[in-house]
Amino acid sequence: MQALGREAKGSGCIYFTGGVSALLIGWRESTVDVDIRLDPEPLGIFQAIAKLKQELNINIELASPHDFLPPLPRWRDRSVFIGKQGQISFYHYDFTSQALSKLSRGFDRDLKDIQAMYEQSLFSLSDLRDCFAAITPELIRFPSLNPDLLRTRVGNFIKHIEGIPEEGKS
Repeated sequence: MQALGREAKGSGCIYFTGGVSALLIGWRESTVDVDIRLDPEPLGIFQAIAKLKQELNINIELASPHDFLPPLPRWRDRSVFIGKQGQISFYHYDFTSQALSKLSRGFDRDLKDIQAMYEQSLFSLSDLRDCFAAITPELIRFPSLNPDLLRTRVGNFIKHIEGIPEEGKS
């Protein structure tokens, strides 16, 4: 964050998703790459990213739930501010969006991430339910996505959580 803030030539926002959030919040100890969304895109950010990739030998990708699902209503409002470096504001991308995106993929690591996010109260079941309902009509715009499978995964996750006794919930 310091390097990107120092190198960027203009203001903007960077939203971290996936493994970066997992590392910063502490439910995972490693990640394969740094996934970000630029919104709005800071001037000079691609030059800063290229320089940082070389200096730190890390993989930085432009990837966020926007690439896999329709944008959820109020995603910016639910994104969590991390801090500001230079003219760049850094956020955790909306955890409800991240949870739905991870449910759409359904990998074991994704399901563990969703559980960890929920246990840390980073999203609510009501937001998950409401946001999924809000984007359902737009899922047709994502041909690689199976809306019925996603609906089942969302329902199964909610049932799993609701089946956990109160003392087991965070």
